[in-house]
Amino acid sequence: MPDDVAGRSSPGRAVEGFADPGAVEPDARPGRAVRRFLVWCPDWPVVAAALADGLGPLAPAAVFSANRVLACSATARDAGVRRGMRRREAQGRCPELAVSEHDPARDARLFEPVVAAVEQLTPGVEIVRPGLVAVPARGPARYFGSEDAAAERLVDQVAARAGVECQVGAADGLFAGVLAARRGVLVAPGGSREFLAPLDIAEIDQPAQRLTTDRAELVDLLRRLGIRTLGEFAALVPGDVATRFGADALLAQRAARGEEERPPDRRRPPPELAVTERLDPPVDRVDAAAFAAKSLAERLHLLLGERGLACTRLGISARTENGEQLHRVWRCAEPLTPADTVDRVRWQLDGWLSARSREPRPTSGVAVLELCPEEVVGAGGLQLDLMRSATGAADARAGRAFVRVQGLLGPDQVLVGIPSGGRDARDRVTLVPWGAERRPQREPDRPWPGRIPAPSPSVLPESPWPATVLDAAGEPVRITSRLELTAPPHRVLVRGRARTVVGWAGPWPLRERWWDPPRGAPDAAGPAASASGAGPEVAGAGVSPGTVARMQVVLAPAGETGRAEPGTVAPVRNLPSGRAPQRPSPGRGHRHAEPAGPGAHDRGGRSSRPDDGSGAEFDANSPGSGATGGPQAAAGGDPDEQGEVALLLVHENDEWWVQGVYR
Repeated sequence: MPDDVAGRSSPGRAVEGFADPGAVEPDARPGRAVRRFLVWCPDWPVVAAALADGLGPLAPAAVFSANRVLACSATARDAGVRRGMRRREAQGRCPELAVSEHDPARDARLFEPVVAAVEQLTPGVEIVRPGLVAVPARGPARYFGSEDAAAERLVDQVAARAGVECQVGAADGLFAGVLAARRGVLVAPGGSREFLAPLDIAEIDQPAQRLTTDRAELVDLLRRLGIRTLGEFAALVPGDVATRFGADALLAQRAARGEEERPPDRRRPPPELAVTERLDPPVDRVDAAAFAAKSLAERLHLLLGERGLACTRLGISARTENGEQLHRVWRCAEPLTPADTVDRVRWQLDGWLSARSREPRPTSGVAVLELCPEEVVGAGGLQLDLMRSATGAADARAGRAFVRVQGLLGPDQVLVGIPSGGRDARDRVTLVPWGAERRPQREPDRPWPGRIPAPSPSVLPESPWPATVLDAAGEPVRITSRLELTAPPHRVLVRGRARTVVGWAGPWPLRERWWDPPRGAPDAAGPAASASGAGPEVAGAGVSPGTVARMQVVLAPAGETGRAEPGTVAPVRNLPSGRAPQRPSPGRGHRHAEPAGPGAHDRGGRSSRPDDGSGAEFDANSPGSGATGGPQAAAGGDPDEQGEVALLLVHENDEWWVQGVYR
């Protein structure tokens, strides 16, 4: 899916039943970067979430993606919340923090009033992404007398019409304009390269201003080669950049030099590529129009595929029953797929038809909907994976491939995970053969007291690793009969190697089959698996066979030391990788559990978390490459050879086991 999108309100060709949207964008001369105003609404995901939830402008709020802060309000920043911070730490620093999940559709829908407000002052509006608007600078500067006056009018217009704050910058080239808007400066004409030269090389991959694909690897490589600033990168020979780093690096270098990443292309696709749907009766609801959008998208991409083309700029036009005409153009960094096209049509219709917009809604339903590719590229530039295609046959194609693999390896060798009920990570996913009925073993929506806090571990060893937990004095840490730790954990030994604990949470008790008597001695053939699957049983332990306690710990990188802080969690960077074959886990196969949820027996100073997982201690999606290759990786990964590691420890029958690793 394309990383960033852009919408335009003016340029486009005349189509049947619609007015000509306008002429070609001014200043778009070959070899020259277009000078633009960039109108930037800071922290837009948070602003959109606050508008949707009815929060005040001074309320501390944050938007989370993969359990990390994606954006936060100024009030939350004053309380210590920062982007990239984990949910638990953010809520610890700001207990009254209003939490919202990232919703790109909401961001795009609620940004439409801002686009309309800017459009009332000047034509040629482009949405670089929700929260960032670009307009050509020449027209407004001439009309209002200067760029300073035009920038001031834009700020006032957005505040008055849309009710949000913004900053305005100007520069030659879109990339330079984005950085200028974030700094609130008007770069002199022709001065974009000088403005960009001293900036850090990481600016080409900032998530808040990324215009194309993820360039984190490129930034890391350039740093290791000694290139620290955009000016140093721009000074390289373009041919050498293309040869050494590839085509995307060449685009990034053009941006670093203050040029357009892709020079303007005045070619228009043939008019027969436009597809139109007449809606009878007219629709005034987004969900109803979405059905027509899906059909139109499939027709459009079928026409493009027949000609070997892919769409990078999509025109969306609508005409209401009363003759009102609406038009917007969405530009994408990467060629659109049918699903991407449907999303953009739905977002745009939601912005037009939503009652939450400050602009008046159309007076009648949409009677005609048209999609037109405003800009196309060769389909050779669109590399699709197994689950995506230029038509609607992706699922069928993937299914046929899976069936062929089953024919080679057997029906049980291609499995699909479906949500299930349970108290740990493995219980909450049921694997069924491809093509079989997708029915979970246990209902996932039932209450499961004692389940581990979300997110679940991302790596589950085939056989739990034995572990030893030591306190500061070097004595083993145990779980008492009251299900409390005998001492704070200081070091953890796994596979004979020790690391310092820098954060921990728990223990969380789980009792299953508490009505059974203590289990006897294990089978002489070897250690028997416990009822929970957490590890071998100990003869004569004298405890209920299903009683376990779980704890999460964060271990410092190898060779580093640190002081364990109860309830704190440090960032998890690199974790061991490996396959996670099936093994019985705590709670598997038992229907009754004593009501003791996570955090029920936390000692003072530790943070209890509710059973619904809303305060997850760890992020299973943290960046990390993991170990690859070698016997250790094949065995499920070696924590000692990685950086900081987070583990799920299970204590049963006076023994500790590593049941999962967090990535």
